[in-house]
Amino acid sequence: MNRRENVIRSLSRQKPDFLPFNMDFTQLEFEKLVAFTGDPDFIDSTGIHLHYTQYWGCPTEIPSLPGFFKDEFGVVWNRSGKDKDIGVIDHPIINEPDISLWRKPVLDEKRLRKEWQDLIDTREDMFTFPGIGFSMFERAWSLCGMEDVLVYMRQEPEFLHQLLDSICDYNIEIIKMSHEYPFDGFYFGDDWGQQHGLIMGPELWREFIKPRIKRMYDEVKKTGRFVMQHSCGDIEEIFPDLIEIGLDCYQTFQPEIYDIKEIKKAFGNNLSFWGGISTQRLLPFATPEEVYNETKRIIGVMRVGGGYIAAPTHALTPDIPAENVMAMLKAFKEG
Repeated sequence: MNRRENVIRSLSRQKPDFLPFNMDFTQLEFEKLVAFTGDPDFIDSTGIHLHYTQYWGCPTEIPSLPGFFKDEFGVVWNRSGKDKDIGVIDHPIINEPDISLWRKPVLDEKRLRKEWQDLIDTREDMFTFPGIGFSMFERAWSLCGMEDVLVYMRQEPEFLHQLLDSICDYNIEIIKMSHEYPFDGFYFGDDWGQQHGLIMGPELWREFIKPRIKRMYDEVKKTGRFVMQHSCGDIEEIFPDLIEIGLDCYQTFQPEIYDIKEIKKAFGNNLSFWGGISTQRLLPFATPEEVYNETKRIIGVMRVGGGYIAAPTHALTPDIPAENVMAMLKAFKEG
C-alpha cells in the first residue's frame, strides 16, 4: 500500500497499513531545519503523505513597497515583519455595508492551472489536493475588517449575506475548475474558533457560514473527492453540523483545546482528524524526549480504527527547536 492509498484508507476510517503523517513549515522554520540537517530537500526526505497547495488570491509583491503584497481581491498584505508567509492586512477595502463596493476579482486562471499541474506532476505516491485559504469568514473579514464583519452579522445581515454569497460563487468556480484534474480531495481554510468556542457563536455560524460551505462541500463531492476543513480553535459545538454537510476530515485538532479521547470517542466513527501535536505548548517548550513521548501517546489514542493523519497543529513556527521537530518525526515514522 502506497502513501496515497494509506491516507484514503485512514480517511475512510479503516485501519491503515502504516501511520499517515504530515508536516508544514513556515518559511523561517524551514530555513532552520535546512541549516540543521544540511539538506535543502529536507521535506522530501521526511516521507510525508500529503501533497497540496492553497489558493490565497495569488498575492504579488508591490514593486514600490517591498514586503507588501496585493491579492486579486485588492487586499494588501504586509509581510515586512516577522510573518513572511501570510502577513497582516494593511487596511480594509470595504468600509461600508454597501455591496456595490465589492468587486469580484478576475481569477488568474493561467497561474492557478500551472500551480495545479505542477502539483500533479510532482505528486509521486502522495495524497494530492488543492485548497482555498481564507475561504469564507476569513475572506469577508480580510475585505471588511473582522470587527465590522461581526457587527454586520447582527446589524447588516442583508449586506453580509450578499457578500458571502458572492465569495461562495467565486470559490465554486475554482472548485469546478479543479474537477479537470485527478485530485484526491479539496481543502478549505477558514478560522472560526478561539481558545474557547466559536468567534461568532454557533447561531451566527449556522446562519452565515454553514449554508455556503455546504454548497462548496457539495460541489467537491460531485466528483467523489474527500473534503478537508481547517479551522484553528474550539469548534466542537459544530462538529455535528460539519458531519451532516459532508466533512470528511477536520484539521487542526489542538490537544490544548480538545479532550482528544472524548472527541475521538464521540465523533471518530464519522469524522477523521488531522493534527494533534501541539505547536502552542508542546513543540516550542518541551524537551525532545517529552515531544517524542507525547507524540507517541497521542498517536496511540487517535489511530485506533483509522481516521487519523498525525501532524503538528499548525505550520511549524520559528520558535520550535529543530531537535523537537526531529523527535516528532521519529515518532511519526515509528507509528
